[in-house]
Amino acid sequence: MNAAGTTQLEVAEAQIAAAPLPENPPSMWRRGVIALRTHWPEYLMEAGELGLFMISACAFTVLMQYPGSPIRALLPSDFVRRMLTGLAMGATALALIYSAWGKQSGAHMNPAVTLTFLRLKKVQPWDALFYVLAQFAGGITGVVTSAIVWRMAIAHPAVNYAATLPGPAGTRAAFAGEVSISFVLLLTVLLASNNRIVGRFTGLFAAILVATYITFESPISGMSMNPARTFGSAFSARNFTGLWIYFIAPPIGMLLAAEFYVRIQSSRAVYCAKFHHQNSKRCIFVCRYSELIGFGHGTPKESQ
Repeated sequence: MNAAGTTQLEVAEAQIAAAPLPENPPSMWRRGVIALRTHWPEYLMEAGELGLFMISACAFTVLMQYPGSPIRALLPSDFVRRMLTGLAMGATALALIYSAWGKQSGAHMNPAVTLTFLRLKKVQPWDALFYVLAQFAGGITGVVTSAIVWRMAIAHPAVNYAATLPGPAGTRAAFAGEVSISFVLLLTVLLASNNRIVGRFTGLFAAILVATYITFESPISGMSMNPARTFGSAFSARNFTGLWIYFIAPPIGMLLAAEFYVRIQSSRAVYCAKFHHQNSKRCIFVCRYSELIGFGHGTPKESQ
């Protein structure tokens, strides 16, 4: 504080406020070009992450469900096969979130996640658009690649390109299931990632939920939570049954979770859009993570 009683922060804010605005700010399209030119590595990482997730999903579905698989013959219990698939996919999600790519891109791998962070003003609009496009491209590519590897096995009705489809309870139950699991996942991510103490374990919590959902919820909706994941399988299977559920329900569930979190905490209690931020990778989001780790308590200051 100087002699006039003004802090350095106040002086800096006054200087920023007094600075002239650019005479010719970039147009909307120019901002898109700049985003693509500067953030393309993150876009490719998002595509690669979901592509790898789908390759894993297809591989484990073939191993567990294809009638000609020796593992399928050894495990007659459908519940046990679902449980093992859930553990495998949870481990896959965990590995991707904590991979070098996941640490840099934020490991969304899901348009519903990206759009929710756009709503929370943690992702810029052009980044959100390119993330979503990359995620759909990654989902399709992952399943197409798997089809080349597994050929007839992946096309078998018992595997069906690892498609997520409504279960015997019907579309209403599938819709409710997708809304519910999406709500819980995103709320868990927000509560964990914005907590100074447990933030580093956000990916672990998300992976545990993925494993749990595949084990117990997949008979209801197929367990997607992800429009790009579902479309990737539907595109190769040429089976678009109930596709609207997986395009609408996950965003609804996650947006409701974001609204709930903001009401019980505050809009400023969302610090970034990454699942794992305690790393040396760059962050392209509207990020205030440094404020979170600078606090002396595990709970964000704004919510206390």
